[in-house]
Parts: sequence; structure tokens; C-alpha cells
Amino acid sequence: MKFPHKFSLKEIAKLLEVEYIGADDFPIYGCNEIHVVESGDIVFVDHPKYYDKALKSKATVVLINKKVDCPEGKALLISKDPFSDFNKLTKHFKAFKPANSSIAQSASIGEGTIIQPNVFIGNNVTIGKNCIIHPNVTIYDDCTIGNNVTIHSGSILGADAFYYKKRKTGYDKLISGGSIIIKDNVDIGASCTIDRGVSGNTTINEGTKIDNQVQIGHDTIIGKKCLIASQTGIAGCVIIEDNVTLWGQVGTNSGITIGENAVVLGQTGVTKSIKGNLTYFGTPIEESRKKLKEIVEVRQLLKNQKK
Repeated sequence: MKFPHKFSLKEIAKLLEVEYIGADDFPIYGCNEIHVVESGDIVFVDHPKYYDKALKSKATVVLINKKVDCPEGKALLISKDPFSDFNKLTKHFKAFKPANSSIAQSASIGEGTIIQPNVFIGNNVTIGKNCIIHPNVTIYDDCTIGNNVTIHSGSILGADAFYYKKRKTGYDKLISGGSIIIKDNVDIGASCTIDRGVSGNTTINEGTKIDNQVQIGHDTIIGKKCLIASQTGIAGCVIIEDNVTLWGQVGTNSGITIGENAVVLGQTGVTKSIKGNLTYFGTPIEESRKKLKEIVEVRQLLKNQKK
């Protein structure tokens, strides 16, 4: 999530009411989660296990809950609660704007696009040319949709990330300030849900086709010309490379990569990253021929035991 213009370390520290280590005029351009940070960004960390990763990341400002040695060329913001202070930044720079119409005046809709009745289109949404948006679709603020995209009834684009921190008092939500990018020639079936990124974008690339009742988590990136069948659940921060096929009721862990041209058969649990150009099956996931062979061997063993 980029800020509207450059801010200084001193200005951000004043906004958050925290101490800082670094030059007053140290430049800050945005804030992001660690997997999408760039130079000029703030990243937050609140557990010693991840201090080193955050301090060595591309982020040039680290929002941290302990005074540590500041790496050369970086700055620190010292916070009692980095999680809550990261939320403060999102609230300040990406404040929620209530809607006052079904299609926001700030929305941009391309030539030849058809918007069916009972569609909601939020603030600053961009929809390209020759799209069809069927009834009862909801498109939250700031989503970007390319040309020749079809979205079927009941689908929801841009709901918040499912991201919570457990505390003694319950669960604190990490506020979502990212968005969604849908590229050209994508089809989205009925009753699909695609969550916005926490600070970056959930992205579906050109030519991908998505069946009904599919859930796609925050910050996931889906490649070109993928096929995703009904009732598949894709967790947050997953990378699915080009030409991947996920058959019905596939589920994935977060933070994994599915390689190019991989095929995942129905009801498989993708518990780890997998290589491309192979077909997979089962939970735990294995290459399908190996898994099916194991199943046959187990059945034969059980059959022999009964004799």
C-alpha cells in the first residue's frame, strides 16, 4: 500500500506516537506485509522469531516492538504493539468510505460493458471494455477489472482478508488496505469470493477461468490460463503459476507455490509447494501415480490380512 506522497520518519512516528531510530527526514513511501515489501516501505514485526527476516527484508523501515541494532541504510519505529500501529497506518491512509449509491460516481466502466440489475460497484473501481457483470455481484472499493471479463451472479470481489491475531481478549483483525486485480479474458463463476490483499493485491491473470463457489484468499496470485473447478478453496499468499488446473474441492495451505502446468485432482489437500508439469492427488499430496499405487498396495495388504 503506497502513501499519497512521501512522508518523513519523524512525521510517521508522530502519527503513531512512537519512538524512532534514524534521521528525521528519512523517506517513507508506503507500508506493506513482508512478502510484498519494497524499498521505501514500512514492515511490521512483533515476534522475535521473525526479527531477522524483517530487518533483512527489502523494507527500509521496520515497525518493531524492541530496540535492536538498526541495519545500515534503514530506520526503526519502536512500538509497544506493531500490529495495532500497522492498523493505524491502514486506517489513516486507506480509510473506509461508505457508499451512497449502488454504482459509485468515482467508478470507471468501459465501453460495451453490461452491468445487470442489483450490482454494487464501490469507490474507485475500474472495469474495462466488453465485460458482463451479472445480477447481485458485489465489487468493493478500488478493484481493477480488465477487458472481456465475465462475473456471474452472487460473486463478491474485495472482501477483507481472513487475518487475525489471537490475544487474551479475543481476536484482533488486521485491517485490509489492499485490493484486487482481474486481468483480461477472465471468467468468474457464480457465488465466488475473492478477498482483497492486506496491503498488496490479490491478482488473477489473463485467461483464467473460475467455476462456481470458489474461494480465493488475500494476496494470492493466480497465473494465466488456469482452470479452477467448483468448491476449491485457495488460502492467502499462494502463488499459482500459469496453466495450472485445480479440480473440484481442492484445498491449499497458505504461502505455497503450485508450479506451471500442474494438475491437482479433486479433493486433494495441497499442503506444500509442488512442482509443475505433474499430476497430483490425495492428502497428504503426492504425485498421482505414486499415490494411487500406494492406495492399491494398502487395499491388497488389508485383503491379504483377512484371508
